[in-house]
Amino acid sequence: MRARGRILGAAAGALGLAAAGTAVGVVRQQRAISRRAGADIPFGSLRSTPQTVVAEDGLALHVEVDEVAPAATGAVDRLLRRGDGTPPVTVVFVHGFCLNLDCWHFQRAAYRGLVRTVYYDQRSHGRSGNSDRAHSTIDQLGRDLRAVLDAAVPEGPVVLVGHSMGGMSIVAFAEQFPEQIGTRVVGVGLVSTTAGGLDPGKILLPMVPARLSGAFTKSAVRTLQRGHRGIDVLRRTGRSIAMVAADRISFGGPVPKGYVEFMDEMLAATPFEVVAEFFPSFGDLDKFDHVEAFSSVPTSIICGTADRLTSIGHSRKLHSRIEGSRLLECEGAGHMVTMERHDLVNAELDQLITAASTRATHR
Repeated sequence: MRARGRILGAAAGALGLAAAGTAVGVVRQQRAISRRAGADIPFGSLRSTPQTVVAEDGLALHVEVDEVAPAATGAVDRLLRRGDGTPPVTVVFVHGFCLNLDCWHFQRAAYRGLVRTVYYDQRSHGRSGNSDRAHSTIDQLGRDLRAVLDAAVPEGPVVLVGHSMGGMSIVAFAEQFPEQIGTRVVGVGLVSTTAGGLDPGKILLPMVPARLSGAFTKSAVRTLQRGHRGIDVLRRTGRSIAMVAADRISFGGPVPKGYVEFMDEMLAATPFEVVAEFFPSFGDLDKFDHVEAFSSVPTSIICGTADRLTSIGHSRKLHSRIEGSRLLECEGAGHMVTMERHDLVNAELDQLITAASTRATHR
């Protein structure tokens, strides 16, 4: 039976209490960071020793791993550290288009030292190397995820959590490596994402100056790619307009100014050349036939009802195709629900990690 939850603002506290009933939630509550995780930590300041993972085409991917702290004890320690000596569950976070691993700020603050977690910058994003056009595809991102798993999680069960393009990367991974789902991968979180039917034109809104935005065709994007440096200059000189666009496309309601500035910084750091190279992949994406593989593992689907990029309908369709999945609809939240409703997102991830860990323990 599928589980569906439409979470209203007034019910947020109830979900927090429910999360406290999970092993992960108990310890997070004890650390007093469950509901305000990361609120007092500057964006982009959470770091660990970087690792380099080489993708199949030789591209260098920037990876960071947060290990479990020795002080992690009690219910979570017993759950995540199995008595047979098998490594505990590792949660791998996969970020979205034009972002970087720092976008998981509130999740990283919540699970830092508590659960083994892996974060990486997707190709052409953040600190990873710049891809050529031929490898700037969703299918390649699925293979990159496999490379990261092989290098950073060589053994033990894995939970995959992807936001936006990161969720598409996970779906591509499942299509290409179906044998990994239910064996190596014991849980999946799909946040503000889809497996197809996306209107790629919406992606351009925060990426180009207002006077250039509109209904671009693929040929128009290719034309703009040839003048990508000029587009980047216009984006920098029109920062006030870009800030408004970043706010509108990322959030469903009022958020602290620092959230908007942080989003604008990540978007502005992505060259328009990268936008143009990945653009065709979004329109061509059609992988709903492959998401049913996630029915074999605990799966949480999360989306804001005011998401202007991957609307709630995409998440509802994923939920309908993945038997046994949970759907969390965050009322009034936008595409960056991971920031705007981080307390609700983290509470749902508590449930997912606990369920996946329990499954791994008893398989």
